Amino acid sequence: MKQQSEEAVKNTAYLVLEDGTVFTGQPYGARGETLGEVVFTTGMTGYQETLTDPSYAGQIVVQTAPHIGNTGVNAQDMESTRIWVEGYVVRDPARRPSNWRSESSLDEALIAGGVVGISGIDTRQLTRLLRSAGAMRGGIFSGLGLSRSEMLERVRNAPGMVGASFVDRVTVAQAQTLEPQGECVGTVAVVDLGLKAATPRNMCERGLRVHIVPADVTCDELLALGVDAVFFSNGPGDPASAERQVALLREVLDRGIPYFGICFGNQLLGRALGFSTYKLPFGHRGINQPVLDRATGHVEITAHNHGFAVDIPLEGESVAPHANGRYGRVRVSHVGLNDDVVEGIECLDIPAFSVQYHPEAAAGPHDALYLFDRFVAMVRSAKES
Repeated sequence: MKQQSEEAVKNTAYLVLEDGTVFTGQPYGARGETLGEVVFTTGMTGYQETLTDPSYAGQIVVQTAPHIGNTGVNAQDMESTRIWVEGYVVRDPARRPSNWRSESSLDEALIAGGVVGISGIDTRQLTRLLRSAGAMRGGIFSGLGLSRSEMLERVRNAPGMVGASFVDRVTVAQAQTLEPQGECVGTVAVVDLGLKAATPRNMCERGLRVHIVPADVTCDELLALGVDAVFFSNGPGDPASAERQVALLREVLDRGIPYFGICFGNQLLGRALGFSTYKLPFGHRGINQPVLDRATGHVEITAHNHGFAVDIPLEGESVAPHANGRYGRVRVSHVGLNDDVVEGIECLDIPAFSVQYHPEAAAGPHDALYLFDRFVAMVRSAKES
């Protein structure tokens, strides 16, 4: 790069991908350096919920929608206590927020959270590149004046997502209990692997007492809570790295405790049953993903945030391969219509099911909220028996 003035350096940001591609734009949010897996999300709304979703830990998020920040940010739309993305990429940030609920601008929130971002780049071109080449490591360098070779070296030395573990980073430090709204119909343990606030809220609205527990909880500790069912949340990272949680889940299944999992929890159910997981080329991220419910034939528009998937044959029933199939028969309950990715697992001989997407859909459509009702019915059945 040519020698830049101090003012030019201060007002210039670069997004550098591991393949050597460089995008030049303006700083957005905090200035500095950040590294992570560069991924794109297709939601046209819900940017605050995206930023505060712990499943995005370790990732630099690209918004495909061109105008971001129009409604500012507010405390009510937070899905966790902080912003989790490693970096943020937008095309046209709002010059000022305009909404009666706004409490600050998105730019101010990014600065307060120490999140390095970049604006003013061609996010359409970037998205097309990620769709063809796949998600890749990248870095945002804002106001630093580094050479391209220095930036590229830092990106290529950064760890990838395969084998990455973020569970201990995103989980709660101590157990919490949320009381049901109205009559209590059962008690569930929610193992926090990167939980969004909308999930326990949906459970409490349906009469469940919710114990949110850390990811390193033991089965004995779950049993001591007297729970009627166990839930594994969404979360970031490679499911192959979550061996401790897979072992816990097998103990839950061995005891016949009803189980429901979403996103990361779906991948961990697959691994607990003995199936493998694999990394998708660029993943599913957004609030407009079509999924087929194979039992009903209905198509749901759903919210997704995952880069890994479970490898199970789509047709017919499979015997769970772990320990000579002691968990019985398994079938794929839901399939993604864009690429035939497994989006749901149903166990036929034990009380366990899961989906790869987010039924709480904050933000997003409400097509999959019935899954919480199905979970409540499972809890009721377990208590009666």
